[in-house]
Amino acid sequence: MPIESHLLMDGALHVYWRENSRFWQCSTYLGSHNHRQTTKEVNLAAAKDFARDWYMERCVEDRQRRRGGAPSLDGPVQLSVAGPGAPPDGRRRRTLTGPSFADAADAFTREFEVITLGERNAEYVKQKSDHVRVHLLPFFGKIPLGDINAGTVQEYRVHRQTSRVDPKTGMPKKPARTTLHGEVVTLRQVLKTANRKGWIDALPDMSAPYKTSGKVKHRAWFSPEEYKILYEATRERAKNPPKPRWREVCENFHDYVLIMGNTGLRPNESARLELRDVKIVEDKGTGERILEIEVRGKRGVGFCKSMPGAILPFERIRKRKQLKPTDRIFGKTPRDLMNNVLDELNLKFDRDDHVRTCYSLRHTYICLRLLEGADIYRVAKNHRTSVEMIEKFYGRHLKNNIDASAVNVRKARPKPIAVKRKATRQAA
Repeated sequence: MPIESHLLMDGALHVYWRENSRFWQCSTYLGSHNHRQTTKEVNLAAAKDFARDWYMERCVEDRQRRRGGAPSLDGPVQLSVAGPGAPPDGRRRRTLTGPSFADAADAFTREFEVITLGERNAEYVKQKSDHVRVHLLPFFGKIPLGDINAGTVQEYRVHRQTSRVDPKTGMPKKPARTTLHGEVVTLRQVLKTANRKGWIDALPDMSAPYKTSGKVKHRAWFSPEEYKILYEATRERAKNPPKPRWREVCENFHDYVLIMGNTGLRPNESARLELRDVKIVEDKGTGERILEIEVRGKRGVGFCKSMPGAILPFERIRKRKQLKPTDRIFGKTPRDLMNNVLDELNLKFDRDDHVRTCYSLRHTYICLRLLEGADIYRVAKNHRTSVEMIEKFYGRHLKNNIDASAVNVRKARPKPIAVKRKATRQAA
């Protein structure tokens, strides 16, 4: 039995897909006979195009047979194949009209690499080429740009959700939400390239149907008690490393945890941090010594002012490594060591089963500042992000910014008329 079926040509043509076949089939009833044919297409849009052409050919043959000008459909039907360039299976295919998706994809990859040279991360640029080569071209490659519509984009989403099967469980291996979102973004950029070149008039609707509002997932962080457990464990590991030759690595990791927890830097920002980017200054507002950091990260060049607790570990690591102005303070992010310590302390996952990483130290710093009542705008500026991002991903930690007296307002109830009259008589 067909698993999925579509009606075309006012119900006279059926396009369906069976469980044990990867190709779409088509069928129609003409001249007291059922006619069936495989489209040899895995894409529904291409299968429908083939089915329409095939149906029109059957209609012409049936009309000629009824007029006595063609052999009966009871015998084998010979499809005419013209020229040496015809398909090997003898099927007639619609000639492509206009530029195809492959032409637009080629133009996009060439333009994107040149225009973004030096402005976007090299891995990000390579990711766009991989999206086109691995996923988009096999699905959209031969389709004319004018035939790509909202339905075709939705078919691509379904294809990506069902095309791979886990051999162990037999269930579809679905890509992550962010993975599929990135591929659709690349698809939109390719179609924008085609629009700029005048190959299409407008972009199709690429929004995901049936989509509800996504859940707001608060990022994993360390509560004040958990953060204390973490840095005390790294301090103990620095004093008594598992092996004597690991002493310097453990000492650097302890200082890394303290500096990250007192500055809120991103891991990639700390990896690029050089000695000349950091200055020890005296804060005019508090009179305390803090670090003034010139940050170079995904948002370009920004500035950050640390808590006083970052001074001592910074001085220790500068003295230990004998750093020169152009030397990097940390270098590679210590992910493996962080994972080992978190596993030992049973802190790898938070209350909501979110994974903690080195990035969680940045989230911890932001959350602790909000818990202390810091101004959310100034926290956002100091961390090179927006107030919207702070409110979205750290909203659960804003409880100290809510004034209960302003929320728990009770309106005075009016007194009954009888009570008012009694009070008036007593006053008289």
